[in-house]
Amino acid sequence: MPSDTIYNHETVLLDGEMFDACEFRDCRMIYAGGEPPTFSKCRFDGCDWRLDEAAGHTMAYLKTLWSVGQKATVQGLIKEVTGVAR
Repeated sequence: MPSDTIYNHETVLLDGEMFDACEFRDCRMIYAGGEPPTFSKCRFDGCDWRLDEAAGHTMAYLKTLWSVGQKATVQGLIKEVTGVAR
């Protein structure tokens, strides 16, 4: 588990990682759809968040749902993610 680490202008692979008290500056943060990462007391400044592989396919699927008129379905998922009651 990376702890008290500063990442500066780096590509950081997130799947299955646990970060504690880390700082990310202008990094490319990549999640590919494996085990979700955990962040505890971390700071993020100017990072670019990317979905790759399976996670990217999920994003493409959500875009497809949206484009075929299933906006309410996608919005419901967003509400679930943000904890806003339906």
